[in-house]
Amino acid sequence: MDAATLTYDTLRFVEFEDFPETSEPVWILGKEYNALTEKDEILSDVTSRLWFTYRKNFPPIGGTGPTSDTGWGCMLRCGQMILGEALVCRHLGRDWRWAKGQKQRDEYISLLNAFIDKKDSYYSIHQIAQMGVGEGKPIGQWYGPNTVAQVLKKLAVFDTWSKVVVHVAMDNTVVIEEIKRLCMPWLDACGELEGVGELNGCLEGACAMAEEETALWRPLVLLIPLRLGLSDINDAYIETLKQCFMLPQSLGVIGGKPNSAHYFIGYVGEELIYLDPHTTQPAVEPSEDSQVPDETYHCQHPPCRMHICELDPSIAAGFFCRTEDEFDDWCMRIRRLSCNRGTLPMFELVDSQPSHMVSVDTLNLTPDFSDSDRLERFFDSEDEEFEILSL
Repeated sequence: MDAATLTYDTLRFVEFEDFPETSEPVWILGKEYNALTEKDEILSDVTSRLWFTYRKNFPPIGGTGPTSDTGWGCMLRCGQMILGEALVCRHLGRDWRWAKGQKQRDEYISLLNAFIDKKDSYYSIHQIAQMGVGEGKPIGQWYGPNTVAQVLKKLAVFDTWSKVVVHVAMDNTVVIEEIKRLCMPWLDACGELEGVGELNGCLEGACAMAEEETALWRPLVLLIPLRLGLSDINDAYIETLKQCFMLPQSLGVIGGKPNSAHYFIGYVGEELIYLDPHTTQPAVEPSEDSQVPDETYHCQHPPCRMHICELDPSIAAGFFCRTEDEFDDWCMRIRRLSCNRGTLPMFELVDSQPSHMVSVDTLNLTPDFSDSDRLERFFDSEDEEFEILSL
């Protein structure tokens, strides 16, 4: 298997002229660029995204399992990339840039260590694969975008450093009230959602909650699994999908082709721009001072592109809202998009939970997945789980 895969040493830097010479705007995770005048800026932005690929020769998963994820871990790596982008925004900011050989901030080192391929890293391939076992996904089996989203949601509970809320919106519906209760847990102790501004006074004593629990807003990572057609993406969703990359809260999209996952970070014209995890690199071992040789975690060649019509309709879109204001702004922008003529919204945004929906968060989930049989509907990644969005 290794003989048929690439290593980092075989990847030669390709001149940036490979990127199309076009006057059409280039959108990368909410940032607009001009391909004719800002090629260096585009490449710097792409290179600064965390690039997680297949690795080999890491410690066996579960002690006796595989030491490489080549051939099966591409969606897991894409899950790492979309969450990694959220944590970059959380700890470093969207405008942070990586430069080869440059001394990095402590937050960056801590962030990268959370994804290193070893059992005790928060979001390692080991943690993702073993968490998936509880959802009926044996180690070495390919994941769908919904499965990896649900696993990341469970792993984030243990990340006491980042303190993010990972919410997976099911049934093509984002419920505003549900998200605000998750991101502002003190609301349940203080009263109703209405009049939030008036409730701040009760935070001092009445709530009697730990300081970290009374933060006005826990940063939100919103993942929305969707199916935008049957075997091919429905043309009616293409413009809406492209507009999602224009939102300042965008984390991109995980998806790709059947059994071949990619992390889509933007578009130009009718082409999606993506990072490809299908490169096998040697596992990286942190040094004694926790510094990480990080060059192989940044894609230093022009990004890959594919025509948007080639996208498999099963995807998960991601968004990051550091503050409540950012979430409110996202809601306003999504509602504007839904009013555009000639396009279809990819999901529904509602104020409160419709009566026909059952929230996965109300089912008393625990990190050890002790109730996995009852939750099979929510964590199954097969095509049948998605409601088909139609005209």
